[in-house]
Amino acid sequence: MRRFIFCAVAATAFFSLNAQSLKTPLPSPPQTIKQDFGVSSIELSYSRPGVKGRKVFGDLVPYAKVWRTGANNATTISFGDDVNIGTAKVPAGKYGLLTIPGKDNWTIIITKQLEVTNPADYKQESDVARLDVKPMSMRDKIETFTMQFANVKSSTCDLEMMWENTAVVLPISSDVDVAVMKQIDEAMNKDNHPYFQAALYYLNNGKDLNQALMWFDKAIAQQPDGYWIYHQRANALAKLGRKDEAKVAAQKSIELAKDAKNDDYVRLNEKLLEQLK
Repeated sequence: MRRFIFCAVAATAFFSLNAQSLKTPLPSPPQTIKQDFGVSSIELSYSRPGVKGRKVFGDLVPYAKVWRTGANNATTISFGDDVNIGTAKVPAGKYGLLTIPGKDNWTIIITKQLEVTNPADYKQESDVARLDVKPMSMRDKIETFTMQFANVKSSTCDLEMMWENTAVVLPISSDVDVAVMKQIDEAMNKDNHPYFQAALYYLNNGKDLNQALMWFDKAIAQQPDGYWIYHQRANALAKLGRKDEAKVAAQKSIELAKDAKNDDYVRLNEKLLEQLK
């Protein structure tokens, strides 16, 4: 009898240990995505339920009620820098992302509350931003709830939410120019001046090209073999209509690029010279 009891206990322990090590797929797997945006990044964490043969919006996810915008835990979104959502300015930080789905209108909410999984826990006074958007019908069915960043530009991007045959888009923007100009102003008061980066920003963003040229010249003084600097200096001169000077700068860039065995910059400069004829 004692032997039987011992064997039974041992068998139970064996199966318990094996049960503890068993790993099965999660029904609504979590996902964290990070998108570089502006001068920092946005990070989104949510769980991804599936349709699984059910009717989603208006049934599984009721209309006109707060939804955690996913499954399991609360959905959160973190902004590395200040952003704009609708007319609201959202300071850098971590927030909850909630939605109120509707047949003809969705309300997207950025809230200070980070743990809302039950509609009863939601407090509207904690809202940082609310934006009403129109849902769009999709021809192709999305089985797994999906959020992604799309149309990412230097100062704007879209957070897309898609499930079943419905999609909504949250537009996000950032005052990138203000942030970059502040960095440039601060950096120019330090010993290690980022002349090339500052000049390139001025060149690509419609700012003072003469100031950009001054900084390109200082960048060349710092790094005389910088073929990439000469190439951008040539671009700035071309934009100013100073074609002869632009050709000289492009030719110098070609010489230095050949010395560095960088064929890409040789081709870029040859293309620029063709445009300057």
